[in-house]
Amino acid sequence: MTPIRTLVTGLGNMGRSHALAYHDSPAFEIVGLVNRSAVELPEALRGYPVSTDFGEALVRLKPDLAAIATYSDSHADYAVTAMEAGAHVFVEKPLATSAADAERVAATSRTTGRKLVVGYILRYHPSWQRLIAEARAMGGPYVFRLNLNQQSKGPTWEVHKALMATTPPIVDCGVHYVDVMCQITDGKPVEVRGMGLRLSDEVAPEMYNYGHFQVLFADGSLGWYEAGWGPMMSDTAFFVKDVVSPKGAVSIRMPEDARSDDIDTHTRTALIRIHRVGAPDEDLSMADEPGHQALCDREAAFVARAITEDLDLSRHVQDAVQSLRVCLAADESVRTGTAIKL
Repeated sequence: MTPIRTLVTGLGNMGRSHALAYHDSPAFEIVGLVNRSAVELPEALRGYPVSTDFGEALVRLKPDLAAIATYSDSHADYAVTAMEAGAHVFVEKPLATSAADAERVAATSRTTGRKLVVGYILRYHPSWQRLIAEARAMGGPYVFRLNLNQQSKGPTWEVHKALMATTPPIVDCGVHYVDVMCQITDGKPVEVRGMGLRLSDEVAPEMYNYGHFQVLFADGSLGWYEAGWGPMMSDTAFFVKDVVSPKGAVSIRMPEDARSDDIDTHTRTALIRIHRVGAPDEDLSMADEPGHQALCDREAAFVARAITEDLDLSRHVQDAVQSLRVCLAADESVRTGTAIKL
């Protein structure tokens, strides 16, 4: 099978991980890397040509796949440009920074016939798949209690501040967990209520680095999500993952030594506890679950399948747009102080 000629743009933490996944897979052939500034690359990637202009590299190299892991505000334009140039697209979450742009990207995928895969990495995680299956088996309505706070400092804090030039934490990270909520409940999200606070003078006055929101679903389910970034954030209860129903609860329990500044912690589960009313709790060990790079490898394998097997990704794209709409509504609620009807 002819390898998928791949152009990777954006070489931060996620971009490097995706590039390594393509490098290690015979399904792909990296034809170029793009980053706006000089960047230190792992040894495995140092042999590839690096340019600074995505549009120019796209025209010159004519890749089959454009993998986009840049800052959020460029996702939509880059994805549309790539698909219109004939390339399939993998784009990191969030798909865009506005609902209109997300719809524009989805529409371009439909009209060009190019595949569009959005970087919802938890969809390829066996532990999260198990949590979703166990929660669905409980039956709703559900209470979702999910958060991911990060005590970031040094270079990671600099990255977070750059991300917050356009995107608050509750949107950047929240799309993952709203997507999980929507996979568990079949009810449509109908209303969002959000609150946020700027906890550092290093954050732009119009932005906030801590927020939480509640989302109400048509079936009566209720979701809560919290996200904060910065050196002031607590490492206590930074990773809460509970799904509660009338029949019991399914929860992720983290090891005592888990730290919020460890990227593998963001996807690790370690243990899933199933609590059923009137029955002993059941603990499922997830000790052999994949780490961050292995998850990126799994995600790359799905991208390859989507292209080579011509998978129908319409539901995948629809879900990505829906979860983004919820998180953008949360941001609107933070800024206006009102509940947002969906």
